[in-house]
Amino acid sequence: MSKSPDDEFMGDDHALRVHPDTHPNFWNSFLHAVHGVRHVIKHERNARIHLGFAVAAFLLGLLVKLSDVELAAVFFAVILVFLAEMFNTAIERSLDLIDIHENARIKTIKDMAAGAVLVAATAAVVIGVPIFVPHILEYIWPS
Repeated sequence: MSKSPDDEFMGDDHALRVHPDTHPNFWNSFLHAVHGVRHVIKHERNARIHLGFAVAAFLLGLLVKLSDVELAAVFFAVILVFLAEMFNTAIERSLDLIDIHENARIKTIKDMAAGAVLVAATAAVVIGVPIFVPHILEYIWPS
């Protein structure tokens, strides 16, 4: 029984598609991931804005003495927005490799990715407002 050229691609072909030194061990994989996060923070204005709001939310949470559960909810909301921003950036950069010219289909995909960030940010506000407002009011006008 002879093998066809397609047989070698029946399984996981990841090792055939990437440079052999891309992820030689866990530590290097971790460093690549940290590089990705740093790159997004350094080069993406909206990511820095989200990060600024995240720091402000945590500092405000500590100031008004949010409970552990409330801080966890704020943390979850912040992470949700930042992950959406990172995926949006990855999608946009990938599409820019496909076509740098104006392309209606690529624009629609980019708009959808940006929309995901908007949904995540809106969800963060919806989570944050009922958590923060009562604490802020109590901080301003103690009972």
